[in-house]
Amino acid sequence: MELVFLVVGLLFSLVGLVCHIIILVHAFKSSVGSGFLCLCVPCYILYYMFTEFEHEKKGLIIGGYFAGAIIGNILVRVPQMMNGSSGY
Repeated sequence: MELVFLVVGLLFSLVGLVCHIIILVHAFKSSVGSGFLCLCVPCYILYYMFTEFEHEKKGLIIGGYFAGAIIGNILVRVPQMMNGSSGY
């Protein structure tokens, strides 16, 4: 059961990573400065997603980014919580 949570959590995390990469590629195509800001400044990518990111599937990519990050993180940590360890 714990392996299932881990595998599904890693798949969601992979979806979030792919969406993150799509946004980064768009930012670098827009300008090198925006690309480096998205890559190096943690919160700038959130600003970029909602203000400058233009894609035909923008809602799906942003939804995949957040859902992948949040659900993936929760599901990867479930086995640790079931065993009673905090993971730190």
